[in-house]
Amino acid sequence: MPDPLLPESPTAASLLPPDDALRVGLHNEVHTRPTAEIQLPALVVYVAVLNSGVSRDSEHAHLSSLPGMAGLARSSLESNFVRLNLPDCTVKWERHSEFSRYSIVQELPAHAVLGTQEPALTPNLAVSAAWLRAIPGSTIAAIKLVLVTGDLRAPQEAMAQVRAWFGDAQVVASVVGADGHSLAASDFALRPSGFSRMLVVAPAGTSPSRAGRLTQRLIELETYRMMALRGLPVAKELGAMLSQSESQVASIIGQLEGKSASDQELLDTLVALAARVEREVAQHMYRFSATAAYDALVQQRIQELRERPIPGTQTIGEFMQRRLSPAIATVAATRLRLQTLSERVARASDLLRTRVDIATETQNQQLLEKLTRGQELQLRLQSTVEGLSIAAISYYVVSLLYYGAKALRGMGLALDPEVVAGLLVPLVLWGVWRLTRRITRKIYRT
Repeated sequence: MPDPLLPESPTAASLLPPDDALRVGLHNEVHTRPTAEIQLPALVVYVAVLNSGVSRDSEHAHLSSLPGMAGLARSSLESNFVRLNLPDCTVKWERHSEFSRYSIVQELPAHAVLGTQEPALTPNLAVSAAWLRAIPGSTIAAIKLVLVTGDLRAPQEAMAQVRAWFGDAQVVASVVGADGHSLAASDFALRPSGFSRMLVVAPAGTSPSRAGRLTQRLIELETYRMMALRGLPVAKELGAMLSQSESQVASIIGQLEGKSASDQELLDTLVALAARVEREVAQHMYRFSATAAYDALVQQRIQELRERPIPGTQTIGEFMQRRLSPAIATVAATRLRLQTLSERVARASDLLRTRVDIATETQNQQLLEKLTRGQELQLRLQSTVEGLSIAAISYYVVSLLYYGAKALRGMGLALDPEVVAGLLVPLVLWGVWRLTRRITRKIYRT
């Protein structure tokens, strides 16, 4: 139906300003990873691998090795999502920041319903075991998820058949969906094959889109759980360092208070400690932040399941809370300790800097006092020298006058040179003193 807001002939672009460079990509982001549509009964083989050091070219080469996929274009992987339709299955590849996901969906026989035994529920895989082993990266999660039809009007009776498929392992399960549409179960146990198992039971006629959404929530729940737990070994490893560093900071602050160590010693210790703490912050803070983000995704996926408990059976959400929450709390506490330690080191550095500044100011004040006393002594010396200078200059002036008087007497004037010189001494002294004062005042004014 044509848009009533647009004329019949011109394109929509002619009615809008130019698109922002990111508009199309951001708009289509919601369509880049469409949920798979799964027709029951089906088997989903899911593998998530850490892709650190794994290039997109190696993943492209691996996907191209599937039967009939030799012509897969390298550019098709740029959107980080590819769905390949093979004769016996569908293969979906997704690349994320830290891991890549491979999902193989294949049909099960029509008689694979709740209560069916092992051979029908785990048939031969549509892709070879060699292809699975050759997936680039290291495995972080691997799941075999079986979707079958069954009668859920009596969930407790259905659980008896569910437990038979899982064997002796403790099974967690719940009725999921806003209307209690399906039953999801797992034992979250790794089997010798490296896979864990999940089972989804839904009534006949369940839409493929609904089955696909539930499948995606379950496999993402397990994937994000494992990714969130990657911060736990780091937190445990940092425990000893944090305890030692906290004691060291307390010792430094005690020495600051008691002034039992020199500032240089404390400064060297603080610099070494600060460098070590900041190195750990830079190295592990991303992992701790990622743990919090993955845990938030786990909680979101649990909420999206909309679980209803089955009497006598622990729900998936309860299992996750009991097993995951302590680990997440440990990581969060370690992250807080690391941040607090960094702040305490910074505060200790500020205290030491303040003490050094005060000591420096005291030294500067003492130096100024010495300079002031020196200037006073210099002024006294200058006054003394000035007096001696007046006497010396006056002596030379009187001597010159004396010789002048002798010369005049030699010319016939009746003068006594000694008397003339003696009478002129006060006048000469006063004149030299006045001249010296004027010169001194002029120098100080300039």
